[in-house]
Formats: sequence, C-alpha cells, structure tokens
Amino acid sequence: KSNLAEGAVVGTDESCISVNQFRAMQKNLAQSSISLKGSGDLLNPIWNDRPPLPDAPVYEHELQYACTDRPSKIEAICSGLDQLGADGQVITALDDLAWTFNLRGNDVECNPVFLAFAYISRKRTVLFINSQKLPALLKAKLQVEGIQIDEYDSLPSFLQKLPSTACILIDPDRTNQSIVKNIPEHCKVIEGLSVPCKLKAIKTEGEIQNIRQAMRKDGVAMIGFLYWLKNILATHPVDEYLVAQKLIEFREIQPDYKGISFFPIVGYKEHGAIVHFHVTAENALPVQKEGFLLFDSGGQYLDGTTDITRTIALSELTDQQKNHFTLVLKGMISLSMAKFPVNTRGYHLDILARNPLWQQNLNYGHGTGHGVGYFLNVHEGPMSIRQEFNEHTIEPGMVLSNEPGMYLTGEYGIRTENMMACVKDENTEFGDFLRFDTLTICPIDTSAIDKNLMTNEEINWLNNYHLWVYEELEPLIDDELRIWLKEITLPI
Repeated sequence: KSNLAEGAVVGTDESCISVNQFRAMQKNLAQSSISLKGSGDLLNPIWNDRPPLPDAPVYEHELQYACTDRPSKIEAICSGLDQLGADGQVITALDDLAWTFNLRGNDVECNPVFLAFAYISRKRTVLFINSQKLPALLKAKLQVEGIQIDEYDSLPSFLQKLPSTACILIDPDRTNQSIVKNIPEHCKVIEGLSVPCKLKAIKTEGEIQNIRQAMRKDGVAMIGFLYWLKNILATHPVDEYLVAQKLIEFREIQPDYKGISFFPIVGYKEHGAIVHFHVTAENALPVQKEGFLLFDSGGQYLDGTTDITRTIALSELTDQQKNHFTLVLKGMISLSMAKFPVNTRGYHLDILARNPLWQQNLNYGHGTGHGVGYFLNVHEGPMSIRQEFNEHTIEPGMVLSNEPGMYLTGEYGIRTENMMACVKDENTEFGDFLRFDTLTICPIDTSAIDKNLMTNEEINWLNNYHLWVYEELEPLIDDELRIWLKEITLPI
C-alpha cells in the first residue's frame, strides 16, 4: 500500500488465492482507496520454460487400509450437504479429494495427494483430473461406481452450466476465488466448512487400529535410529544432515512405507531453537557428545501418517537444561492425561501443556497440537490445540499431535511430541467425557529428567508409558535392540 497511489488497481491470479484471502486483501487495500481485481495468470505468456503440472500416477488406497468404500463416503458427504440445505459441493482441498475417492498420488512432496477437483451431489459425482494420471483399470472401476471423469481444466465450464435451481456449498478457506466467479449468479451459494474435511478428521475404529500398526513400524524405525545414533557418536563424526538422512533410512525399510511425511527437522544445540529448522548438507552442524539434539520426523505408511519429536541429551546436562526438559515433559504428560467434557475446543486444553512453563515465566511460540491425516497430510484440520480461538471441537476419532517445547535462542531447543487419539471416557451425571489415548511408541530420554520436579502421577504415567513401549516393540526387534530397549525404558 505504501508504494501505490489512491485509485491504483492491484491484480492477482484468482486461481492462487482463496475466497477469504481475496476478501481480506480487498478490504485491506480499500482502506487506501486501492482496488483488487482478478487478472488471471499473467506469468504463463512470458514463462517459456515453465515446468508442467505434476503428472505422477494416481493409485487406489485399498479398502483394507481405507476401511470405508467410496460409495459410503460419497453418501456421507451427500447427507452432510442435505443437513446444510445444499445440493452439491465443489471439493478443492487435495486431501479432501484423496480421502473421498480412496485415491492417493505423488503430486505434492511428502503429501500423498494429486491435483484434481470434484463436484459431488446426489445427482452426480464428477472428478476433474488429468485422465492420463489414472490407470485404465482404475478409471474403469471409478466409472462403474458412477463417478464421472472429466479433464482437470474443465471445471469452470462445468460450473457455468449449473442450473438456476442449484444451491452450492463452497468452503471459503479452501476454495479459490476463480472457482467461485465461475458459479452463475442465478445459483445460490452457501459458505461453510467442507463436508469431507470434518468427516475425514474423525477416524473410524478400523483406521485407528491401522494407525496403531503404523506406529509400531515407526517405533521400530525410531529404536533402530536411536541405537545407531548412540553407537555412531562414540566412533565416527556425525552432522545434522546425516542424522536427518538416517531418520529417513530407518523408515524406508519398514513394510508399507510410502515416504516421509515432512523433511526431518534436526537441530543440534542452537539449531534446536529454530522451530522449523531446515537442515542441508551446507548448513549442518557437527553433532558432538554435548548438550541437546532435537529431531522431529515422520513417515507415510499405507496404514497411517506419523509425526514424532524427541530431544535427547548427548552429555551430562546443566540444572537449567534438565529443568527446561522436565517442564516440557510435564506439559506433554498433562495434556496426555486430560479428561474433558464433550464440546471442548482445543484452545480450552492448550493451557495444560503450557502451564508448567508458564509457572516459571517461560513459553513457546507455536501451537501445541495439530490434526494428523490418515496416510494424508501430516497437518490436518479443522481442529487444533493452540491458544488462538478455533471453533471446532475435539471429538472421538480425531488424531492430534501433542508437542510442547522450550527454545532458548542461540543455545538449544527442546520439544517432546507424541500423537494421540481422542476417545470416549465416561458418562456421568455431568455429561459425556472424553480423553486421549497415546499412539506414539518411542522412549523418552529419562537421563534428561529432573525427577524432583515431577509429581507421583506424572512419574507413574511415564513409567507406564515406557512399559507399554517395551511391550509393543519387544516382539518386533532383535535381541541386541531388545536388551537396550529394556534398559532405556526402566522405571525412574
């Protein structure tokens, strides 16, 4: 705004900006008497060597993993539309599409999704996709199920032909401005949360059981990695980038592995204080037997998506370091043990993870928990656990991360992260209550704990957690790893 005069016009490619983003930008510019208009894609005519859109093949997420078939999911979406008084929905979020059609792809790094749009109503279901991405047998299977396949770029012309009686649901946070402009003015438009966004956030019992199996595989990978790290530091030079590569390698050998869910965040000493530090071969610090090493990583498996952070001590710690590590752990345990009534939102629970830090005038500058997809995006909505308001309640079947942290700029970072599932607890005279079941299966470094700061309840939780970790992983690892795992999961 500071570089434009009153009356100026700003152009934007409306296919790259959501409805709500367009409105917010329009309102902001209007305060300076500047208008915002859609200009289309101005780059394409001059970008001669522009890479083509990704064309990775799409494949089926088999029913043994997906747990619910396509017709049932489409019917659930139509039922949700009925409740909203809408005839159809334009589905634009790639993870919504992948979930709805039990399909996966490789068009976005780390996320098993594919470029497409869809329109779903009781009268018809249309998938707009580059048909070359669909193997012939899969395309035929979709068509037999009544799913119409149209080309990726044909959505605008389809929308322009909608009848005047149509009532269309669009999610203004997940739908670009260009799509809405192509809906005829004679159609009624309802704005609200994408129906499949909420449906996919609530995992079925079958999906939860599959996620538990993915967690066992991820736990085996993490134990192998931790044992490698313990031994390699005694004999060979290691840097952060090698640590990141090894986190990937130990997952790659697990069954049903399909890739990383994000590039590992590995932070030694001061790099650990950079919450989303991206390590490269060029910026990697050598890892020595001193201080903290933080590593945040995850995998994509046919039966689930994982996200885990551990911070380990590489030497004897200072009292301050142990204090900070233990406060973070106390917060993670507090949220893990939470019981709460139905209709509770994430911002109601956030203080449980922060309170131990707050009591010493400490804090962390990121959210406490995000939803996690099911062999989909590692960050999934609509729910979250953070200080900021989020209207969406935490409901049974939702899978979230639990990841408080503590960061001292220029010194070190600490984060301890498990994934957990919301489940029903008890019904009392005060209503229905919920709780969390921990899903992540990996030890926490007990050498970094100041036991004097922990309550008996917290100590019992940690000891029970470590007993469970050992019992879950012991049958899946060799004798050498089993002996070591027993040692590092002993009660404190």
